Amino acid sequence: MMNILFVCLGNICRSPLAEAIFLHKIEEKGLEDVYKASSCGTSNYHIGDPPDPRTIRNALKNGIEIHHVCRQISFADLENFDLILPMDKSNYFTILNLKDALLHAHKIVLMREYDTQGTGEDVPDPYSGTERDFQEVFEILDRSIDGLIAHLRKTKNT
Repeated sequence: MMNILFVCLGNICRSPLAEAIFLHKIEEKGLEDVYKASSCGTSNYHIGDPPDPRTIRNALKNGIEIHHVCRQISFADLENFDLILPMDKSNYFTILNLKDALLHAHKIVLMREYDTQGTGEDVPDPYSGTERDFQEVFEILDRSIDGLIAHLRKTKNT
């Protein structure tokens, strides 16, 4: 079983949406026994909260359900997850600054490295934006997760 962790700042917009999209897609493909996923934030702003209501609405509009309680990343996550996917460079560097994180740097990869329409960019944070911004993030994550699953299946032969 491969464990994947999606990470953003507060764990209320991008990362819980990425987790939900990923879980939905692997269920559709019958891969629930091969991959597991979770999400968290680098900050402690929203620990114990549900995702942002706009994230939940946007996911439902796109046929995805989110069942998540926000939490903050811990050192144990670096050891327990096989792939850690921060949504942007700021969170990437925050993760790398955790104690002994450099031991796990090989498994920390920006989410958009798997985007089929371009890599290396940040997944924009829709928190201060409009419904359109939430939809744009959904579309970026949807594409990126398709690319991620294709990559995982190619490397794992699943």
